[in-house]
Amino acid sequence: MNIIDLRSDTVTQPTKAMRDAMYHATVGDDIMGEDPTVRELEVLVAGILGKEDGLFTSSGTMANQLAVMSFTNRGEEVIVGDTSHIFNLEVGGLAALSQVQTRSISVPDGVYDIEKLESLIQEEGIQRARTGLICIENTNNLNAGLVVPMENIRKVCELGKRYGIPIYMDGARIFNASIALGIEAKGIVKDVDATMVALTKGLAAPFGAVLVGSKEFIAKARWFKQRIGGGYRQGGFLAAPGIVALNSMLPQIAIDNANAKILGKRLSTIDGLLVDTNRIHTNIVSCSIEKLYISIDEFLAKLLEKNIKVKRISNTSFRMVTHYGITELELNQFISTLEEIVIRLSPAVKCQQ
Repeated sequence: MNIIDLRSDTVTQPTKAMRDAMYHATVGDDIMGEDPTVRELEVLVAGILGKEDGLFTSSGTMANQLAVMSFTNRGEEVIVGDTSHIFNLEVGGLAALSQVQTRSISVPDGVYDIEKLESLIQEEGIQRARTGLICIENTNNLNAGLVVPMENIRKVCELGKRYGIPIYMDGARIFNASIALGIEAKGIVKDVDATMVALTKGLAAPFGAVLVGSKEFIAKARWFKQRIGGGYRQGGFLAAPGIVALNSMLPQIAIDNANAKILGKRLSTIDGLLVDTNRIHTNIVSCSIEKLYISIDEFLAKLLEKNIKVKRISNTSFRMVTHYGITELELNQFISTLEEIVIRLSPAVKCQQ
């Protein structure tokens, strides 16, 4: 049974080259600093992103949490975007692991209002929590994949430097942003103090993320990683496909971004579906069925009957993510199936029946 799975770019299967690399990886005890493959991956990503050092982690969530643990002290405050992954989808990790409180700010299209952001920075006072960190997410909003303009990033970083507050960027899909902007990834993150990239999103690797920053920052994050049980022994088996992904899969990111625009444009022409093509910056497309006489769960069930999977994101909308596992033929098949379902749900068809 062929399933067309558009829920996420994390559902991809590793390539044969990745599987072979896992099998043949040279490994050692990573906790003791003796795994050459893990170290190769860490140095590779640090170089790509223009930072001093890197740390291989099991996931983007772990990388995010280690960053906050390393930058902040207990009882401090962290400013986060209200649509960010680190705020909404990491199981309250900021409070549970770092024991910091969050101050969220509305970030329409991922863009910070600099004046409002500055107003949220806590003044010195015996009753106030010190602002210890400002977080950016690029691409922003996992249900939209919006690219944050370089000028906005620059202004946030300037503000952080003025107040002595570090800036951390969740760059899980930074390569999608890089392709969309036509800028090398290192150019996007050059002013932030630390960032990370997920190897499982768009790059088709089966495991991991890499956190990068200064040598001092990474040394501290490595210590925290061990504390929460994230140390690996022969971690090279897990790191090897990430190296292959970075050396071979980056061209796929451009294909994914282009396919998302094609998908969004074609869906926007189907009467009954609502797609804002102006908000398709990278490989994520959101679609609303609020004009149709059907619940979102019923609609998704109809798609599943046709062996198609998408992700529910609200009572009236769903998300699609283009990726390595979706061929042009499957994309066309999905669009045709969706159009057929929508036509059958339209009021005109109902009257004829």
